[in-house]
Amino acid sequence: MSGHSKWANIKRKKGANDAIRGKITTKIGREITIAVRMGGADPTGNMRLKLALTKAKANNIPKDNIKRAIDKGMGASGDSNYEEMTYEGYGPGGSALIVNVLTDNKNRTAADVRHIFSKYGGSLGATGCVGWMFKKKAVFVVEKETFDDEDALMELVLDAGAEDFVAEDDVFEITADPEAFDDILQALGDKGIETASAEITMVPDNTVKVEGANATNMQKMLDAFDDNDDVQDVYGNYEMDEEE
Repeated sequence: MSGHSKWANIKRKKGANDAIRGKITTKIGREITIAVRMGGADPTGNMRLKLALTKAKANNIPKDNIKRAIDKGMGASGDSNYEEMTYEGYGPGGSALIVNVLTDNKNRTAADVRHIFSKYGGSLGATGCVGWMFKKKAVFVVEKETFDDEDALMELVLDAGAEDFVAEDDVFEITADPEAFDDILQALGDKGIETASAEITMVPDNTVKVEGANATNMQKMLDAFDDNDDVQDVYGNYEMDEEE
């Protein structure tokens, strides 16, 4: 799940319990399989596969699981044929959400997504209703405990094509145009700098503070999307205090 590329969301993934981790493993494995089917097993020429493998590494997915997912993608497609779909809607407190899914049953998934929106105080909208509020960006997170030279890191990534560099409490967050993803990842790798997260995501132009009961419902909505096997990613423009 991705809110607005804040470290709190990544920490939430890292602290996930075994049940959630199992779902993350399944979803990333499915993404790897689809990426291989669509673009082949060589990540050099398959950006989607490269992103899926980067996500697998960040989530400590076992190599055996990754290999099985790749083999599945290269084999005969006797399994269910998955389709990609995107839903847009409104969450609690006037927030905007984009939900990406991989499904083998569009009717089931559409009903599930609509139910989750409505159950927690939101509403499913028409295609394009909130998408204009977001821009596709490459986002990298480097933990300060693994590399703490802010000036050196800033110079490195800006030279590689980064658009923005922000120092948070415990991390550095780097934002770039998606076309610069490879160059920045390569520049970091050449210096031995590990990323806690490296992804192409949807970043909102502005954020909405969600508080009180709305924050509670927002968290429940995100958990429900997490629990849905078809949902791959959720992007939002919400901001919530960690305490809430």
